[in-house]
Amino acid sequence: MKTVLVASSKGGVGKTTIATHLAAHAALAGMNTVLVDADPQASATRWAQRRSVLESAVLPVDGSHRGKWRKQVPEDTGQTVIDAPAGAMARELAAFLDIADAVVVPVQPSTFDIEASVPFLDSLALHPRVRRGELRVGLVANRLRPWTSISRQTVELLQRWPYPLVGQLRDSQAYVLLSGLGKSLFDYHSAHVREHQADWQPLLKWLRK
Repeated sequence: MKTVLVASSKGGVGKTTIATHLAAHAALAGMNTVLVDADPQASATRWAQRRSVLESAVLPVDGSHRGKWRKQVPEDTGQTVIDAPAGAMARELAAFLDIADAVVVPVQPSTFDIEASVPFLDSLALHPRVRRGELRVGLVANRLRPWTSISRQTVELLQRWPYPLVGQLRDSQAYVLLSGLGKSLFDYHSAHVREHQADWQPLLKWLRK
């Protein structure tokens, strides 16, 4: 079983959107997929509940109680995606960091988001598994508007950070619509959607390593 933790020290950066899309992609690939919702807002749980009518359903698990969620994960699970609570630092995420295979950290193109990400990433660097190189951490520039200077500057800045920039996702209202349906971009095949799906390929490739 592969476990991916999606975490950020700031709310509203698209953490749940990334977690649900990773879960949907795995489920559509035929894997038994669990979405551990550790965020008090429980948005990921509601998304999974709306998706329950689909063949590519995702099992939601309450991750708000430390350690207890692991007993709810079926043995035949192929992919687990954890939606971490917003604002948590590495110390609060230790139980997840101890078992994760990769950590995905979304960052939005704004000064506030970038500044808030620095202490969070510094706290991750202190975790023993990250320090020893056993746990990979990847940055995702999220909700980009490539035609704006702030988005371009954000990408250039993140490319100089010590963690790799493994994804660049454009801003789109489609994500808002899809979350309300319990679906993802990967559930559709139109030409327009395929353009946005292509944004995800570098992140998906990094996670497959």
